[in-house]
Amino acid sequence: MLNNLYIGFFLAIRQIRRASLWTTLLIISVMVLTFLNLVVISGILVGLIEGSVNANKQYYTSDIIVSKLQDKDYIENTPFITNILDSMTEVETYSARYLEGGKIEAGYKEKSDDKKSTNYASTNFTGINPDKENELTGIKKFIIEGSFLQPDDFDQVVLGAYLLEQYFPVESPGFTTLKNVGVGSKVRIKVGSSTREVTVKGILKTKVDEISMRLFMPEKQLRSLIGRTDYNVDEIAIKLKAGVDPVMFKQKLLSYSIGNYARVQTFEDAQPKFLKDIKDTFALLGNVISAIGLAVAIITVFIVIFINAITRRKFIGILKGIGISGQAIEMSYVMQSLFYAVCGSSIGLIMVFGFLVPFFNAHPINFPFSDGILVATPMGTGIRVLLLTVATMIAGYVPARMIVRRNTLDSILGR
Repeated sequence: MLNNLYIGFFLAIRQIRRASLWTTLLIISVMVLTFLNLVVISGILVGLIEGSVNANKQYYTSDIIVSKLQDKDYIENTPFITNILDSMTEVETYSARYLEGGKIEAGYKEKSDDKKSTNYASTNFTGINPDKENELTGIKKFIIEGSFLQPDDFDQVVLGAYLLEQYFPVESPGFTTLKNVGVGSKVRIKVGSSTREVTVKGILKTKVDEISMRLFMPEKQLRSLIGRTDYNVDEIAIKLKAGVDPVMFKQKLLSYSIGNYARVQTFEDAQPKFLKDIKDTFALLGNVISAIGLAVAIITVFIVIFINAITRRKFIGILKGIGISGQAIEMSYVMQSLFYAVCGSSIGLIMVFGFLVPFFNAHPINFPFSDGILVATPMGTGIRVLLLTVATMIAGYVPARMIVRRNTLDSILGR
């Protein structure tokens, strides 16, 4: 067996050296493109959703999200929780948010008293400390009109773009948007039994629906509207220092009995289920498309090796005639295929991890609902390299086996 491997390796090197340079480059190019098809297509499809997941983490939940229990109206004993967070060295920063459902009404000055308003939108009112929220999520950079809130702003709000018709022109009986509202417009907000006229200071737009469909105001103003004087908030987003494991930190928080007052989730726990389902679906779709490309590569290698073996049938017959075993000859073609697969995969790996992944991280694809990136994990890529290599070796072995099995004399005489 070792002798067959040695002879097969010698014959493979000899054939590769004597092969046409253009033929060799063509086959390697096919291997490179197949590898890119295996990795990049599925990577971009998964990355499209991964971009949404990353945005949801970075701009909304952060590493840990603490929210109210299902049977409670807010997080009870919030000061106790925030005091614990202030004392924990793992915490880089956090933002406590007040949430309350309410209605925004525009154009109310023009309508008569007996006419029902049609220019309104229902949403979550979010009371924040603007400086803390911006430190956590960088929300200020998403302002597309006007300016962001200041802690001492009074009767001023920032609207998510999806609340305005000019940015989100959708017609649905269950969802309404505000018409003719922009920076400087006066709108009336209603929270419970409290009503107040406020000015739109800014409009923000992100690819995270939770943010783009909310109204933001300073926490003091919302607290006064809802009459909450106990400082109990509705959610706390926590950003951890680099290297801190969110799962371990979650368990540490729960050890302080915080679970009695609130629900503690990592960013993965808080991911919307539909994002996980779409991610799995796109991964499956990418694998199907990649499988088609792999089949094309296998057929290409099969045809090239088969034609090569047919044209060298007389040479193969002579090799068998002088005592070279058929297994050694078959091994030589398998090694040729291995050479093409290794070269193609190596070039593909350099392109993916040396150029494409950093490029897409720096310049995400601007999809309407996410900033798409290229997802290529070392383990997943390694599996694809192995799959491509094995498939290519099989594609090289089968035609070589077909030719080698022919009668030696017939091969020499070309019959």
